[in-house]
Amino acid sequence: MAMNDPISDMLTRIRNGLRARHADVIVPHSRLKEQICLVLEKEGYIEEHSVAGDKAQKTIRVVLRYGDDGRPVIHGLRRVSKPSLRVYAGHGEMKQVRSGLGVAIVSTSKGLITGKQCRAENVGGEILCEVW
Repeated sequence: MAMNDPISDMLTRIRNGLRARHADVIVPHSRLKEQICLVLEKEGYIEEHSVAGDKAQKTIRVVLRYGDDGRPVIHGLRRVSKPSLRVYAGHGEMKQVRSGLGVAIVSTSKGLITGKQCRAENVGGEILCEVW
């Protein structure tokens, strides 16, 4: 069965893994998903990610992060720009996620960066998802 929205599938796998209290989740590999994991890792939402497998069947292993009390660090994930409705924003239109407590992941000409970095570097792009 063909997957229409691989990024949404990745976010759902992470969300389901957190609800089931798994230590990690396995996601089919793509360069875009790997870059999303890199941003999530830099922002402290996941422990780490690693790529495994051969050329044809690569996967990404995402190690989920939990607090000292055992609750997940990620409270919510939301896909903003979908294949059916793309959402673009300029650097002045970038809104804060949850009053600055979350982060928006934006695809720009400078690669995948956060909404805060977009405002700092005066660059806009496609808002892929929000994490809080």
